[in-house]
This record gives sequence, C-alpha cells and structure tokens, in this order.
Amino acid sequence: MKIRDEGIVRNKAVHIVLGVCADGTKEILGLWPEQKNEGARFWLRVMNELKNRGVKDVLVAVVDGLKGSPEAILAVFPEAAIQTCIVHLLRHSLDFVSYKDRKTVAGALGFSVR
Repeated sequence: MKIRDEGIVRNKAVHIVLGVCADGTKEILGLWPEQKNEGARFWLRVMNELKNRGVKDVLVAVVDGLKGSPEAILAVFPEAAIQTCIVHLLRHSLDFVSYKDRKTVAGALGFSVR
C-alpha cells in the first residue's frame, strides 16, 4: 500500500495479524507497515503488543516463512503450534522441481504457475 514516510509516498508491505476465535469469528488484530528489519525482534515486539492488548492464547499460528516469526510466536505463546501457510508451502515445494516440470507438478498440486 502507499504510505507517506518522511514526506515521501512509498509503496510498503503491510503485515496483517488475523485472529480466528473458537466460535469461528475473525478479527484483524493489527496492521504493521514494513520495517527495515523484520526479523525476530520485530515479530517479538508484535507478539508482545498483541499479548499486552489482551490476546491470551494462540493455538495455531499460520506463517509465511518470514525469518524470526516462529521463534517470536513461541517465545510469547509457547503452546502455539506453528504451521506454514499452504500457499507458501506449495510455492516453496516447487523450488525442488526442475523448471521444465514445474507446470506439471503445480497442476498435480492444484495450482497454476505463471
């Protein structure tokens, strides 16, 4: 999204934390614009902020493989199960397939390659 930063409009990624309650209701718990260092410190700050704002427990955290996020989640919510997002998992699996076979394998996995 476009964000004004120090008087300049820049395109930045925004990280979204979406919570799903036991009854199935969904809530956006927060939005964090892209940081220069999105490592474990950034995610630890996000997790602590969520806990301080009232998140009591995380049963399953679905992450996209950003460095430091699983460790930060487990540091604040040690009972959480960490799962890689299925889309990211499938995309990453194609890293191990030769280029000429990617379309065939992707089709067998149920998604398309551009």
